[in-house]
Amino acid sequence: MAARAYWQGQIRLALVSIPVEIYSATKSGASIAFRQIHEPTGKPIKYEKSVQGVGPVDPDEIVKGYEYEKGSYVLVEDGELDAVKLESKKTLELTQFVDLHEIDQVYYEKPYYVVPADDLAEEAFVVLREALKKTKKVGLGQLALRGREYVVSLKACGRGMVLETLRYSDEVNKAQGFFREIADAAPDADLLDLATTLIEKKAGPFDAANYHDRYIDAVKALIDEKLKNKGKKVTPAEEERPSGGSNVIDLMAALKQSLEKGDKPEPAKPAAKTAGAPAAAKSPAKAPPKPRSPAAPRTAARKRA
Repeated sequence: MAARAYWQGQIRLALVSIPVEIYSATKSGASIAFRQIHEPTGKPIKYEKSVQGVGPVDPDEIVKGYEYEKGSYVLVEDGELDAVKLESKKTLELTQFVDLHEIDQVYYEKPYYVVPADDLAEEAFVVLREALKKTKKVGLGQLALRGREYVVSLKACGRGMVLETLRYSDEVNKAQGFFREIADAAPDADLLDLATTLIEKKAGPFDAANYHDRYIDAVKALIDEKLKNKGKKVTPAEEERPSGGSNVIDLMAALKQSLEKGDKPEPAKPAAKTAGAPAAAKSPAKAPPKPRSPAAPRTAARKRA
């Protein structure tokens, strides 16, 4: 495999140890990098590391330091950090198994592909993978990666497995604090029916290749225009601002109009496919369900909880 393993170690389940390697499942997408420029001269800004009263310092003289009180530091060398003894640096011990739906999506952080380290590890690897599939469970454990210990989940994925780092509970804001003011009341039946029909009309299989970062395209177009105009300021066209609040009558009318319009958002032009799993084949589009005749518009104002 051409890629470099992000981590090498073993997965342990009771007395069974499986040598594995993990690889990052994601990569950086297209981006545009800007540099800071001194406007009067047009030259790039440079930064140098310096010490007050000393001036610029050599990179070899820089070490890590922890401020244990204001202005006082304890110095720690890289070798000392590497020597910190933590079993999870080389071993992922699966200590619990849960149903996939038990882990809230907000806890998932970053995915990695897991593969057997060699041919001898493949048999045990396949047994664990198939056991996870059969039980429909996700394994949990802790793993030390690049300077911290993570809670991780392990699940079957095709011929391999996927490991995902999870956030700790103190790293996730409780949803109740944000959703508390939303009314806990059943929506109008006719509005719900129209919205459901609209969703079903626009439903289809997911294909990640249908989406790309349109902001990058817009910024590239801006740069091209500035080059064409020899750096002159480009005045952006005024955007149509969304209207303010709405009421039930406006929502009913908007849903009806959306259904009558009958158009679907045009998918982004697929990017060139790279090596990897093929996109799922698209199934024939289903005819949209016939919407029910809506009842007369209601004027009742929405109540807040």
